[in-house]
Amino acid sequence: MPIVAQSTETTDWVSRFADEVIAESERRAPGAKTSVATAPVVVVASGLSPSGPIHLGNLREVMTPHLVADEVRRRGHQVRHLISWDDYDRYRKVPAGIAGVDDSWAEHIGKPLTSVPAPKGSAHPNWAEHFKAAMTASLAEMGVEFDGISQTAQYTSGVYREQILHAMKHRRDIDAILDQYRTKPKTAGKKSQKPVDEAELEAAEGSGAAAEDDGSGSAAGYFPYKPYCGNCEKDLTTVTSYDDDSTELTYACTECGFSETVRLSEFNRGKLVWKVDWPMRWAYEGVVFEPSGVDHSSPGSSFQVGGQIVGIFGGKQPIGPMYAFVGISGMAKMSSSKGGVPTPADALQIMEPQLLRWLYARRRPNQSFKIAFDQEIQRLYDEWDRLDAKVADDSALPADVAAHSRAVRTAAGELPRTPRPLPYRTLASVADITAGHEDQALRILSELDPANPLRALEDARPRYDKAEAWINTHVPADQRTLVREEPDAELLKSLDEQGRASLRLLLDGLADHWSLDGLTHLVYGVPKVQAGFSADATPKELPPEIKTAQRSFFALLYHLLVGRDTGPRLPTLLLAVGQERVRALLGE
Repeated sequence: MPIVAQSTETTDWVSRFADEVIAESERRAPGAKTSVATAPVVVVASGLSPSGPIHLGNLREVMTPHLVADEVRRRGHQVRHLISWDDYDRYRKVPAGIAGVDDSWAEHIGKPLTSVPAPKGSAHPNWAEHFKAAMTASLAEMGVEFDGISQTAQYTSGVYREQILHAMKHRRDIDAILDQYRTKPKTAGKKSQKPVDEAELEAAEGSGAAAEDDGSGSAAGYFPYKPYCGNCEKDLTTVTSYDDDSTELTYACTECGFSETVRLSEFNRGKLVWKVDWPMRWAYEGVVFEPSGVDHSSPGSSFQVGGQIVGIFGGKQPIGPMYAFVGISGMAKMSSSKGGVPTPADALQIMEPQLLRWLYARRRPNQSFKIAFDQEIQRLYDEWDRLDAKVADDSALPADVAAHSRAVRTAAGELPRTPRPLPYRTLASVADITAGHEDQALRILSELDPANPLRALEDARPRYDKAEAWINTHVPADQRTLVREEPDAELLKSLDEQGRASLRLLLDGLADHWSLDGLTHLVYGVPKVQAGFSADATPKELPPEIKTAQRSFFALLYHLLVGRDTGPRLPTLLLAVGQERVRALLGE
């Protein structure tokens, strides 16, 4: 009797999808399962186009099935996560920020991505491999296990030959499905439809919308196959005739004028158009689960049309959610064709893999979210560390525990993590102040907690390196911290008695409070003591004006130490500057 997988994490979206995927896989292979060990291999899929930098929005295309596949794998099932590299797609445009101002790149438009030279200075053999390599390295760092499939290799080796011939034989059936969704002639005054993504544009170009009618109600001129030209290698070709019996196909290139007749049963230089190619692969690979972006899921788009075309190939449409966009703090919606958008490699330069995984795991696929490259990253890390502590003491909510578990480990085991995860904002401040001097950084970090000092900078890595990279690459120069070389004599001289007294209270307490917690208590306590309250008094016990006095005191310290109104957290700044130098700058 089949075993029905039960999820204990009922509030977790990943577990719910895993339940559905396992059930769907069993429905597709009735009688095949008597135990988890003999269950059919569950196939989930992602598709990525290496047409330019593969950005953090594209990463959701991978992380959604990865998280579901990993949960299914944790339950003991065999899973295959396919990433289909759409590297046999046409080179549509030169992405901004990649090729610079060199107009020669435009001459490659229309060729397969694997036939376009790699960006200048790249060690990779072609355009597609250059961008695939960066994404592959990032996925490895994030613990994503997958089987990569090159569509160039699939098509040019003849793997899909039978599927191509089958599509050509049933081209009228395919065309009838596509015809239900073709855009009708626009009426005057009507607004145009929303722009579609690049795959949709490619599909429209190859959809045969302008095919001639043969009088029987079918479009005899429609062909779901697009050859690449044998002379210029571009897909600016038109199929002019095809014979089902002999499989002879004739095409002409509108770019260079080349024309030839080939036998499609032996010809491997072309591909099915996108809206046919995608459902063909669902059937060929037996895909059970694949998410799709909002631009693929609107009425008449690839996912909806593919759900009908897949039946022509004897397959079923995968189940899977529509996923929402991923944004970046301070940036508009990402598009790889525009260039300059952050990639997973960019994110992993400034954040640990666990944090990045968590951002995708904690939100349902249909929820949009932003990834912070600005000051917000410090708040995100604080939130992550609080969750880490709650999980450790069993006080976290079940859904949060599930998201945390998916962030820190996969079915294969724990991801490497920082041995001593000190607060990110503290590490960033230390990296900022020390400007690359590791001995100084270690001195400061070792003084944060005298009872449990950091012994080696390695214990704070890789988090320290991520924080240092963030400071060096995402904090503007005018916001970096430069400690004064000499005391601000004029400001010190202008202080009234209260100002001088506040500095004296601070200096008198430095030695006894020289730790992160001690200095925090000290700097917040000075204005309280001056107002006649205990340094331990809580905000509820204090009048509102104490907060104003604290802000004024903090601003004075920042001016005397770094010449600005604000800066890193004062306790961290004081530790970084060191007792002797603090005393000199504060006029002792």
